[in-house]
Amino acid sequence: ATETGGKLNALQLGDDAARADIRIYLDADVSVSRALIPAIIAALETEAPRYASGTPEIAPAQSPVTRAYARFWQKLPFVSNGVPGFGLFAVNAPGRARWQAWPDIISDDTFARLNFAPSERVRVPETYRWPMIEGLSGLIRVRRRQDRGVKEIGEKFPGLLKNADPAASSGTGKLKAILRDPLGFVVYGFIALCVRLPGGKGDWARGR
Repeated sequence: ATETGGKLNALQLGDDAARADIRIYLDADVSVSRALIPAIIAALETEAPRYASGTPEIAPAQSPVTRAYARFWQKLPFVSNGVPGFGLFAVNAPGRARWQAWPDIISDDTFARLNFAPSERVRVPETYRWPMIEGLSGLIRVRRRQDRGVKEIGEKFPGLLKNADPAASSGTGKLKAILRDPLGFVVYGFIALCVRLPGGKGDWARGR
């Protein structure tokens, strides 16, 4: 136990205690494949600053809403082709030197990722499994918090926005995704709409 609670304080305490050059930040409810950690270490064994993560898999959901949302969400280019790092990300020593102490922010994974240009991020094919929150209200609450976290970084660290991921996809690509999974798109779009409606502060909740 520590006098100061919170995830960011825990990350800082871990960094202060760590002696290895490579730092792997892993959420408690994430499970990794046997080959993932060696693959990440190999990807980060360079003198150049690097950020790395594995290939995410969403754990099987119980609620129909979460299943539909997750199914469509996993097809988004940010998730399917990028290096999102939700639940698990890692940096080498030159990469960790990009910032000092962890700032008091909502989205630590977004902050870490945006300290690196897209060309400095490495996605290894080995997988890890990440659970998504169940149910409509939970998804809305978490998505609202996620959006607030991205907005906060833009306000506090505007210089990091230059490292934002490239534009997601073309209109044709989006249309194909919708046609492949119209129900998933409806659920995803409905939640995105609800997030933008006034009201609701979105208390902290696990998942995205």
